[in-house]
Amino acid sequence: MLEWAPLVVTLKTAVAATVFTFFLGIGLAYAVVRMHRGKGLADAVITLPMVLPPTVVGFFLLLAFGKRSAIGRFLLQFDVTLVFTWKAAVIAAVVVSLPLMYRTARGAFEQLDRNIIYAARTLGVSEWRIFWHILLPNARHGILAGLVLSFTRALGEFGATIMFAGNIPGVTQTMSTAIYAAVQANDYDLAFQWALLLVLFSLVFVVAMNVWSGRLARAN
Repeated sequence: MLEWAPLVVTLKTAVAATVFTFFLGIGLAYAVVRMHRGKGLADAVITLPMVLPPTVVGFFLLLAFGKRSAIGRFLLQFDVTLVFTWKAAVIAAVVVSLPLMYRTARGAFEQLDRNIIYAARTLGVSEWRIFWHILLPNARHGILAGLVLSFTRALGEFGATIMFAGNIPGVTQTMSTAIYAAVQANDYDLAFQWALLLVLFSLVFVVAMNVWSGRLARAN
């Protein structure tokens, strides 16, 4: 019998994580592009979760936000616990999907004709207006690609989630962790159903975003 709770948790987690990732990724990409020193180090730190095993990312999140950590003890003063909660699942999804949004947004910013930006500066246009009226509109296709990649990555996140948020049915159990639990219980039929549903969701979302992106490109 297919319970729908993992689907709801997965979608809630992926959507919430993508919202955070969208703004963080664009902001970090813009900040790094404007850096004159330390750009390589900053890029390496932001990109690191993309090359580390997700279980390692989850382990370090557990250390950083656990009750024994400085952050964990601080949050406990306000009766806030992150580990093994839905918020932990969102944080895990943000950390592992952020590098994808950041890399694509940065690439889109760096591919823009710098002469346009220089011309705007000579006309006295503020950096804030340059960002909103020049950079973002001209980099929208790259940003859209990053949005798709980060959402689909958050949709299928497993390793960091199970380490940091656990596999609590109805709370933190996503479709990916539900597949793992079903395999552990030798229920391969249930595991196949969740795997197929996850593939279909990812495929439909990617195709829909590609169609939308194509229409935007033709409109321009």
